[in-house]
Amino acid sequence: MTERTLTRRSALKTLGAAVASATFAGAASAADSEGPESGWAMRESPTGSTLYDVEETAAGVYAVGAGGVVLERTPKGYVKVLDGGPTGNGNSLYGADVTDDGKRLWFVGSSGAIGEYDVETGTLQSHSAPMDVTNNFNDVSVTGRAGEANVYVAGDSGKLYYSFENGESQTWEYTTPASGSAINAVDFHDATSGHIVDGNQTVLYTRDGATWDKLGIENANHNFYGVDSDGFDDVWVSGGGGTIFHWNGSEWIRSDTGDAGQRDIEVAGTDTGYVVGGGGKVYDRDAEKWTADATPTGQNLKAVVLLGGESAVAVGAGGTIVER
Repeated sequence: MTERTLTRRSALKTLGAAVASATFAGAASAADSEGPESGWAMRESPTGSTLYDVEETAAGVYAVGAGGVVLERTPKGYVKVLDGGPTGNGNSLYGADVTDDGKRLWFVGSSGAIGEYDVETGTLQSHSAPMDVTNNFNDVSVTGRAGEANVYVAGDSGKLYYSFENGESQTWEYTTPASGSAINAVDFHDATSGHIVDGNQTVLYTRDGATWDKLGIENANHNFYGVDSDGFDDVWVSGGGGTIFHWNGSEWIRSDTGDAGQRDIEVAGTDTGYVVGGGGKVYDRDAEKWTADATPTGQNLKAVVLLGGESAVAVGAGGTIVER
């Protein structure tokens, strides 16, 4: 992991850690159920709709999902702060990310939905349908401070849309990085440096935010769903068939966790990380190995976020929220 990666992610963790820790301790309610010895516990959810992504901000944890719902974790539990997406039309939200200072939550979804939510004031700004595009957007990565962010949006049409001016109108451009297959996930570890994975079992990288080159993976035999870009020599990919791949700068190292598709992955360093997927499956990285964690749900999990140490939040189908 590069020094700049540590600076970017550490800054966000420092800003959000105190708020997140306090909220985490108080988020349980009488309706919550404690998990088994692994430490995972079910949290009461105000929605029965699928939650597709979860992020930590300077104000705490937020989750986004079907119907355009946005949830905030408060000391009294999870509450809805938005319903209907950035335009109010009920467009589902599939991906989210947060600015480096933790002050703005960006989310994207169906029919060209793009929203920028100020977690301090509760103000929502819509950047939907850039360049009049109304295709589905699967994921988003943002770098930089609130109001000055570079925004990268993964399109279902195989296009990567980007703005170096905080998503303002007329500042959007696009490129088709590979074959035109849907881009399933995007993650940047620096202002203009990051990785994407697409539906053609391809991983690509950029150093300028605009031009892309292929990094792998040969003979993967499974689709890729999640990517965690921690540096050019530290990239994690999760996929179908329980597969996990790690790029260490010279080769791809493969791990197999079983049959369940792994939908999302987040790793910090070499010994801390989680991958989540079908059937409530969670795998915990410890001592450079992946070990199955027992969880109190059988619902398909879609996303996970690390909160520091071994603390984490995962979300998924049926409004499922589990915390460790």
